[in-house]
Amino acid sequence: MNPILITSTDESTGKTAIALALALSARERGDSVGYMKPKGTRLQSAVGKTLDEDPLLARELLELDADIADLEPVVYSRTFVEQTMRGREDPDELHDQVRESYDRLADGTDVMVLEGGGTFAAGGAAALTDADVAELLDARAVLVATYADPTDVDDVLSAARHLGDRLAGVVFNGVADADLDALVEDAIPFLEGRGIRVFGALPRVQELAGVTVSDLADELGAEVLTTDAPTDAFVERFTVGAMSAEDARKQFRRTRAAAMITGGDRPEITTAALDAPGIEAVLLTGGFHPPAAVLGRAEDAGVPVLLTRSDTITTVDRAEDVVRSGRARNAATVERMHDLLEEDLDVEALLELSGE
Repeated sequence: MNPILITSTDESTGKTAIALALALSARERGDSVGYMKPKGTRLQSAVGKTLDEDPLLARELLELDADIADLEPVVYSRTFVEQTMRGREDPDELHDQVRESYDRLADGTDVMVLEGGGTFAAGGAAALTDADVAELLDARAVLVATYADPTDVDDVLSAARHLGDRLAGVVFNGVADADLDALVEDAIPFLEGRGIRVFGALPRVQELAGVTVSDLADELGAEVLTTDAPTDAFVERFTVGAMSAEDARKQFRRTRAAAMITGGDRPEITTAALDAPGIEAVLLTGGFHPPAAVLGRAEDAGVPVLLTRSDTITTVDRAEDVVRSGRARNAATVERMHDLLEEDLDVEALLELSGE
C-alpha cells in the first residue's frame, strides 16, 4: 500500500478539506482508512504548545482511535526550526519518529491519506518537506493548486520539480467560472503535455471560500454593535481603511466579499465603507465606539459593525488567519468538499494511487 499525500502550492488552497474528503470517499467504498499529518503547521503559538487543528478534526470525522502524537508526530513551530538550526533536533531521529507513527497508524488500513504541512517546501530545515515525507513513507503526492491567472502554472511547475517522481498529479481547487475555460483549454493541456497529470478541477463554492461575519466575530471575540444588520454574509478578504475618505471610497469600490478594518476613531472611513457594495462588514479596532449616526447608517445599509479592542495590525493578522483556517475546519465543509470530489474529480483514479 502506498499512502496518498495531499500537498499544495500554497497555504489556504483547500488541502485539508480535500484530504479528509478523499478519506471519506475511500471509507464509503468499504476501505479501512487512516490519516496522518506528519508535521503540524497550523499553530497558535510560536513554541507549538497548541496543536494543529487538522488532526483533531480528522480523528473526529473519520472516527479514528489514534493518539494525536501519532497523527501529528512533529510540531513544526518557529521555535522548533530555531532548535533545528542550533543542532538540537536530529533529522534522522525525526524521520524515525515519523516512520514509527506512520507504521502504527497504517496497520490494518487499506488507504492512508497524508496531509502536507503549509506549502510543498515547508519543513526544509529538518528535511521534512512534503517531498521528503513522500520519499520517507513511499507516498504518491497529489498537488492541490489554484488557478486565477496563467502565471499560476509557474507554481505548479515549480512544485512538480520539487516533488519529482513522487508527484502523481494535480487537482485544481476553487476555480471561478470565469477562469474555467482558460484552465481547461490552455493550462491543463500545457501541463499534461509536460507529463503532469491533472485529475480535474473543483469549482469555487461560496461556503468554502470564506467565513460568515458571525463566525468572524466569534473567533475574534468582537462585539457586534449593530442589532438588525444580518451577520450571515461571507467574508473572503479584508481591506484596511488607512487613507483619506476619498481614496478609501475608490479602494472600497474595487473589492468584494470583504470586511473593512479601521480604527473606531475614523467615522469618515466607516461611512465610506458603508457606501461600497462589496463591503460585507466593518471591523473597528482600538475599542473606540463610532458615533450613533454612523451606527444608524450601518443599520440602514444592512452592514454589521464589529468592535474589537485590539489594534489594527493585530486585528488584521488575526482576521486573516481566521479566514485562512476557517474554510475547512468543520464536518459540514468537509462533507461539501466530498460532494464536489465525487461530482468533479476522478476519485477512483485518486484512490487507485494507494495500490500503485
